[in-house]
Amino acid sequence: MRWSGPGRRALPALLAGLWLAVTAVAAPRAPDPRFDPGTAQEVPTAVRRVSPAVVGLRARIPADRPSAATLGTERFGSGVIIDPDGTILTVGYVVLEAATLEAVLADGRTLPARVLGHDFESGLAVVRAAGGGPFPAVALGHAAPIGPGQSVALVGMEDGGRVLGLGGTVTGVRPFVAYWEYMLDRALVVTPLHPAFGGAALVDPDGALIGIVSLRLDREHLAIPIDLFLPVRDAVLAQGRPTRPPRPWLGVRALSMDGAALIAGVSPVGPAHAAGLRAGDVVLRLNGERVADLGDFYRKLWRTAIGSVVELTVHRGGQIETVTVRPRDRHTIFQFRSP
Repeated sequence: MRWSGPGRRALPALLAGLWLAVTAVAAPRAPDPRFDPGTAQEVPTAVRRVSPAVVGLRARIPADRPSAATLGTERFGSGVIIDPDGTILTVGYVVLEAATLEAVLADGRTLPARVLGHDFESGLAVVRAAGGGPFPAVALGHAAPIGPGQSVALVGMEDGGRVLGLGGTVTGVRPFVAYWEYMLDRALVVTPLHPAFGGAALVDPDGALIGIVSLRLDREHLAIPIDLFLPVRDAVLAQGRPTRPPRPWLGVRALSMDGAALIAGVSPVGPAHAAGLRAGDVVLRLNGERVADLGDFYRKLWRTAIGSVVELTVHRGGQIETVTVRPRDRHTIFQFRSP
């Protein structure tokens, strides 16, 4: 959509419709009816190889933590053991700010676990189960050679302890821009839909881990390529976060417009809220540079420095205004590893 003419007058209705779309994506979807693997595709050998390493993760988050308002205080997702010592890879939103965490193993055991760290840029997190192991672990593969039409398998654990594996297909490899200050240059899009998708393992026909299933789209899932984890693995395990400079964070929920970025909401703990940015603002420029769309807005923001002054030129209530904000490092706001 282009930011001009009648579009400005239609902003209230547009914002309401887009906000409904945002909240629908933000809230965890209710589980779909149980899948019978035999009705989707023949379950490949890869599922049998990886299933012993797939776990369920039950997290409890204090109600006063920033992520509790949008992600809830009780979460359940999947993960996959990547080292016999009990190191587990999962999607970050399942375990963010968890005060207590349990790993439900495929053999029926439930063990205490703790969060080792997060990579907010990729959206992945690392957890470790107690007990010392050795635990069954999956082999790590590479997602770079994967393209549309590639046969894969999705393997996750449903709340209740059942490991479910489905044969699937990569339907696309493309960039992904999300409303919560998150963007992947290369994401894997896969089918079929899996009821335990958050943190499920995406494996190739040999059973090697090539990605972590993150989101449910309309009729497909988005998976984070394993290649994004491999370069930061040692740093996240050792210090809880990658060593690269963190991306500047505003604490906004934004949607793409042609020639602008629409602010759909702000986090009460983010610098955007403190600076007075609010839902309905349309960002036209960042530090004097035109904003082409949401992805361009992120790229321009991420070229700035943590704590530097960022000037946002916004359209608000029929007027052009300037909002000055100092981005922060989200690691200083969210509890990203267990004590």
